[in-house]
Amino acid sequence: MSIRFTAKARRGMVALTLTAGLAVGVAGCGGGGGGDEKPEASASASKDGGSDPSTQEGQSDTPMAELKGSNGLLLQIASAQRDAGGFVTVNAELKNDGAESVTVPAALSGNETEIVRNGRSLGGATLVDSKSKKRYYVLRDTDGRPLTTTGFSILKAGDSLAVFMQFPAPPADTTEVAFQLPTFASATIQISG
Repeated sequence: MSIRFTAKARRGMVALTLTAGLAVGVAGCGGGGGGDEKPEASASASKDGGSDPSTQEGQSDTPMAELKGSNGLLLQIASAQRDAGGFVTVNAELKNDGAESVTVPAALSGNETEIVRNGRSLGGATLVDSKSKKRYYVLRDTDGRPLTTTGFSILKAGDSLAVFMQFPAPPADTTEVAFQLPTFASATIQISG
């Protein structure tokens, strides 16, 4: 009877230890649940003259392209960098150049059901390679979420938000593509790297 009791106690301690370890791991990875506060903090940091999160080291402050959207929205593309893994990451800044707060249009997410289901994003963005006659859509993770900035809705007058979008890379000899985002003008951008 004492051997059975000891084995049960050991199993209980192992289960308790694993549960506690998982709880600590989940708490460490959870991020505090304040996902809605991050865009506000980024917007106010760039508004107050803090470091500009969208300008990467070694790049100039002059945008590669500037696209005008509806209601005073402005997208300034800082870079389009080809990564070693076969991706192109476009870094930009979404600004409210108008005099009033603007609700970022839901159309920026595109119209694909899987992307729209994951909330507001820049999932409707595309790169068009006219040389190869191909269109590249924003990549998705294994859960169908777009690999782009998500979770924003309102930009106050004068505020800006650092954003990114990740696409499959066109062939290595393609260095120029057209960037398109619903409700914004189209622009030609250079891919570096």
